[in-house]
Amino acid sequence: MIVVSSKNELRQQIKEWKQAGETIAFVPTMGNLHSGHISLVTEAKKHATKVVVSIFVNPMQFNNPDDLTNYPRTLEEDSKQLISEGVDMLFTPTPEIMYPKGLDAQTFIEVPGISDVFCGASRPGHFRGVATIVNKLFNLVTPDVACFGSKDYQQLQVIRLMVEDLSLDIKIIGCDTVRTEQGLAKSSRNGYLTPQELEVAPLLYQTMKQLARDVSGGMAIDKAVSNATLTMNESLFTTDYFHVQRADDLSQPTDNDSELVILAAAQLGFARLIDNLVFTR
Repeated sequence: MIVVSSKNELRQQIKEWKQAGETIAFVPTMGNLHSGHISLVTEAKKHATKVVVSIFVNPMQFNNPDDLTNYPRTLEEDSKQLISEGVDMLFTPTPEIMYPKGLDAQTFIEVPGISDVFCGASRPGHFRGVATIVNKLFNLVTPDVACFGSKDYQQLQVIRLMVEDLSLDIKIIGCDTVRTEQGLAKSSRNGYLTPQELEVAPLLYQTMKQLARDVSGGMAIDKAVSNATLTMNESLFTTDYFHVQRADDLSQPTDNDSELVILAAAQLGFARLIDNLVFTR
């Protein structure tokens, strides 16, 4: 596996590959890799002859300095995993490389509307940071396809809209959420959970499944959401939100909409867990 941290080295290798007729699949990450990330690599290998992974803890998408400081960084272990999975190149830039003028002087990209609701309302500026760094990475890697997990469903839709609006010639592939046997979505933030909290954490997915059953059974969305919130708050969770939206554009569903998605976020101890569930009513 080739490991590079400079933009010039990255571009030179990509240029050589493309001149040789290779195709590029890209998996951007913030490291601390788990089986969910590895599933993205596995999917990427199906769509291109070369797979590039980036590890970059992006300061632009953190609105809490402590969260940025405490975010787990496990580059050595991550590299070993990626080597074993046959990744062709790992890009590990620093903030100084990605933002040489500093964050305050950085041109940014913002996807309007969808970036300001749900997680965007709870974390102002988060999706601006996501869209900006993903676009910068796309410009550097110039992939044919890029793989993202569906656990961060809103993020996936933000990226899809950005690619469409900016006419980027990149196929975005959304990959299924990888879960534990109990249903907890794999996430780097699960490492913040205590043993007791890990036992409680699968309740989020269980509650989403019940919410989907209630809505599919004809219960009013507001009533079903209220029941789900009560279930969560009676445990160790503090619910941030449950939303039932149209799956394609995250808008408010009408009575005629059948393809829906539940978006959920809740605090459990030091971890803010997010998850989603697409369903048909």
